[in-house]
Amino acid sequence: MVDRIRSAAAQLEAPVCPDCHIEMKWFRSELLADEPTPIIAHLFVCPHCKRAAQTETIFKAGKAPTDKLSTPRPTASAA
Repeated sequence: MVDRIRSAAAQLEAPVCPDCHIEMKWFRSELLADEPTPIIAHLFVCPHCKRAAQTETIFKAGKAPTDKLSTPRPTASAA
């Protein structure tokens, strides 16, 4: 999960403060949800007015290929 947070943070574009109109600075990222779809929140703070903003990275839910799913083994019937 740490790798997902790092990769999501590397692709972030910092929001612009609506009051000061300058780029906000990244403050931290945290995992909001892991299942069924991972969501990471990224928190930013304006270096001038200290206003906070949040963006989210939502990962696509991965599905296992159908040929890789396990199936129950057939049971032998007692005759």
